Amino acid sequence: MVRRDRLRRMREWWVQVGLLAVPLLAAYLHIPPPQLSPALHSWKSSGKFFTYKGLRIFYQDSVGVVGSPEIVVLLHGFPTSSYDWYKIWEGLTLRFHRVIALDFLGFGFSDKPRPHHYSIFEQASIVEALLRHLGLQNRRINLLSHDYGDIVAQELLYRFKQNRSGRLTIKSLCLSNGGIFPETHRPLLLQKLLKDGGMLSPILTRLMNFFVFSRGLTPVFGPYTRPSESELWDMWAGIRNNDGNLVIDSLLQYINQRKKFRRRWVGALASVTIPIHFIYGPLDPVNPYPEFLELYRVCFHYHGHYIFRDVQENAAAVHSVDSG
Repeated sequence: MVRRDRLRRMREWWVQVGLLAVPLLAAYLHIPPPQLSPALHSWKSSGKFFTYKGLRIFYQDSVGVVGSPEIVVLLHGFPTSSYDWYKIWEGLTLRFHRVIALDFLGFGFSDKPRPHHYSIFEQASIVEALLRHLGLQNRRINLLSHDYGDIVAQELLYRFKQNRSGRLTIKSLCLSNGGIFPETHRPLLLQKLLKDGGMLSPILTRLMNFFVFSRGLTPVFGPYTRPSESELWDMWAGIRNNDGNLVIDSLLQYINQRKKFRRRWVGALASVTIPIHFIYGPLDPVNPYPEFLELYRVCFHYHGHYIFRDVQENAAAVHSVDSG
């Protein structure tokens, strides 16, 4: 009898906890996104939008040094936006005549449709559409990419090598820390859960908050280059814009796409006729050292000239492949 009463009281207690948790959870899930910082607001105000198949894509386009024919297009990483480049933006305008960056579909200030089948192929087509929109489709373009942007650059390079009409003409390519090899890529636990969580993924995306985001992203940076809390809030504000946290699981399918199309995208980097450079910080936990560099050597050692230089003071390795 005593045991039965105890079980009844426990059930009543859990019911009360549940009744209290439901409205709290509902309130939490409707927390509005953080306000844009003055710097991030200025970035948005100085940018523009163009339309791709009915979807608005945000981009920046600055005119730099006069008299130079050089154009550079910047391709950002996951899960952030073109704002990643703001610290080097002014420096790039002193070197290039045009400096262009966009927020990929599902990122930053661009539209974030849901449900939607996000793909690297679509993102590459958006880059091509942006350059047509700007009247630069016949110009030779320098690409600078990072992380997710590396894979988009690989797809653009594949199309360029196929000599297909209407495709981007690439003059040079500079990749930086990114999982160009699926077999050495080590996604974070949260990325795995969101990518393969099935019915759980939509719940996780709604439960994601700044604390979870910042704790998950910060270890990806080197110990001397970690972002400040205000910079992390800017990143989070970009993600939360247009409810972007709700499409992260869909965006993460690029990891599966990279495995499926490995031959196409890794193969695009082989036997190139343009300068390709890779900037690699070996403290990257997602693309770990030395596995990544060993595979890089194996894949590209026999294609053209391979140069390896370790830059210890910057904790980075710089490689150059030039078979032109």
